[in-house]
Amino acid sequence: MRLLLHLGTGLYHAGIRLAAPFVPKARAWVRGRRGLWPRLEARAAGLQGCIWMHCASVGEFEQGRPVLEAVRRAHPQRPVLLTFHSPSGHQAFHGSDAAHHVEYLPADTARNARRLVRLLRPHAVLWVKYEFWPRHLHALHRAGVPVYLLSAIFRPGQPFFRWYGAGHRRMLRAFAHLFVQDERSRALLHGIGVGDVTVSGDTRFDRVAGIAAAPPDLPMAAAFKGAARMVVCGSTWPADERLLATAMDGLPVPVKWLVVPHEPTAEHLRGIEARFPKPLVRWSELEGTTAENVAATLGREPQGTLVVDRTGLLARLYAHGDLAYVGGGFGAGVHSILEPAAWGLPVLFGPRHRKFAEAEAIVRAGGGRAVGHVAALRDALD
Repeated sequence: MRLLLHLGTGLYHAGIRLAAPFVPKARAWVRGRRGLWPRLEARAAGLQGCIWMHCASVGEFEQGRPVLEAVRRAHPQRPVLLTFHSPSGHQAFHGSDAAHHVEYLPADTARNARRLVRLLRPHAVLWVKYEFWPRHLHALHRAGVPVYLLSAIFRPGQPFFRWYGAGHRRMLRAFAHLFVQDERSRALLHGIGVGDVTVSGDTRFDRVAGIAAAPPDLPMAAAFKGAARMVVCGSTWPADERLLATAMDGLPVPVKWLVVPHEPTAEHLRGIEARFPKPLVRWSELEGTTAENVAATLGREPQGTLVVDRTGLLARLYAHGDLAYVGGGFGAGVHSILEPAAWGLPVLFGPRHRKFAEAEAIVRAGGGRAVGHVAALRDALD
């Protein structure tokens, strides 16, 4: 198992570095980790005995955020280190007040794991949902640092529950406690002898409920919408946008589209601009004007598109929609449907959602639909 982990980690890092000249996300992953240890060493004195939260990306941080905020209220004297695996997470929160220091996760090697523990001497560690880093976990466990897994969800097909999963099961037993989303996850864990488990639900519900309880405070979106119907397309990928562009053709009423791509790269934005109805404007282009001017011009149009080339706005932008389309369902899996649902919007999403309990639940409740082809999407939009 150790040999396979060592080999797999090495191949993974080598693959990212080989891809870096050609893939922007891989390039950002490599560049972001340059100078990681000098940055941590410079902040080490102020991070001694920290609460360390690690998340894969932005979505997982939003999931863990209610817990982190509650911990900070209870222990205001504790510094907080927040780490991300993905560049998008680091870029979204670097320099924010989410933590005392925001950093990339050091590569999961035994040497890095021991070095991090010695450098910062964390008080406790919070990992969110799917974070399993065996070397870091082993080093923390040996040092007596409790590690808690938040909002985890388990399925029978995962390696933890297969005949070859002995190494994965050892990881689970190194956690101080596992907080899981549902009873099925607890039953699976109990079945392999993991007893330090609590069913605490999905903390994303706490997060989106908190957002929806506050005013969205985005007058530009309301000004753009005017009196028209508006569909908010959140965290979309090109596959989602191609489907939407085809399905919107021939709708019986004019519609406005507010499109928030998952990755607002220059190429991605150009693709959206080529497909969606005109008049079309980017959010950044409106930042130099007033909501009144937008309402007097774009707000009077019966249709059009607002492309959001800024991050961190989506959860509040849903407040201005009449219907939501959430992207990702034609790729690895649908993004957060709880954000639009918290504002009372019906939600549409692609077919790859079976691993997401909230997607299954919202379909059963009649609050959303899975749409796998143009005819189904057009019918739902109708």
